[in-house]
Amino acid sequence: MFSHVMFGTDDITKAKQFYDSTLGVLGYRPGVLDDKGRCFYVTPTGVFGITIPINGEPATFANGGTVGFVAANEAKVNEWHQAGLQNGGSECEDPPGLRQNAFGNLYIAYLRDPSGNKICAMYRAGAKE
Repeated sequence: MFSHVMFGTDDITKAKQFYDSTLGVLGYRPGVLDDKGRCFYVTPTGVFGITIPINGEPATFANGGTVGFVAANEAKVNEWHQAGLQNGGSECEDPPGLRQNAFGNLYIAYLRDPSGNKICAMYRAGAKE
């Protein structure tokens, strides 16, 4: 459904360190900077990017918005969460853990990245590892 997701940041270096660490835990390669200073994480299923806003205004985060990253198992969710906290992220929502809802059993952890964007890592309990 999505070709890419892009987040704004006021500090590409800090954001890249955060995402290299958290996405590295999930098995993704470090982001690549383009000639405009944007950072991209390219995968076979889509692209995640971070950029300084094109309009020159300060970056803001979406109130109510969340981007979720797939994790291979519960341990990876916990490792992702810890890597984020150690690289400038902050706690938000409940601690990492199992949540049951209409979509089944989900093991989820939430963070705010250094720019305030809300992200999560999610493992669908019962999925093949």
